[in-house]
Amino acid sequence: MSSFQLRIYVPPHPLVKHWLGVARDADTPGPLFRSAMEELGRWLTYEAIREWIPTMDTTVNTPLGPAPATFINPEVPTVIVPILRAGLALMPGIQALLPLASVYHVGFVRNEETLEASCYLNKLPAQLDPATRVIISEPMLATGGTIMAMMDELTQRGIDPAVVRIISIVAAPPALQKLAAAYPAVTIYTAMIDEEVNEHGFIVPGLGDAGDRTFGT
Repeated sequence: MSSFQLRIYVPPHPLVKHWLGVARDADTPGPLFRSAMEELGRWLTYEAIREWIPTMDTTVNTPLGPAPATFINPEVPTVIVPILRAGLALMPGIQALLPLASVYHVGFVRNEETLEASCYLNKLPAQLDPATRVIISEPMLATGGTIMAMMDELTQRGIDPAVVRIISIVAAPPALQKLAAAYPAVTIYTAMIDEEVNEHGFIVPGLGDAGDRTFGT
């Protein structure tokens, strides 16, 4: 039996709550919705990388003398994996905090009848350094089909789920239960956990189709 238990964080930050409210509102226009997604990506990533990104201690010279300093360790690779399309909406906020991270796009499309996800684009390399820190950008964790397929792609390439952080705006029990059963070492940062997924695979109340609302389609 695994000694890990799925860790799910819902940061109580007032800015996370504010921008979640903006994103949920059906009357929010497209440009403001995109701003909300960017801000949520920023603040959730800020919380996710706390005590997770490896650092290194050194000394710098200030104008008045030497001082201890701590920097992000460039020798430990960090990777961002946005799940297309909706995962792109969080990228400006994520990349603002991790500008040196590599980005590998992965695209999934969901069959609207079976709700099963199939991959149509995969830019992941054949193998990843096991020490790599991975952030997955996936705004909605609903039925769990897409995120499970994504985790499968990563583990096949040598990634330990313990070094994975998932940035999500709204999560629901079906996806969380599947992750807990298969990948309990992964950690999730989300703005909210809603209780219901409807027969069409949408989180209720959720915020609608994040991809459509981001790109005006």
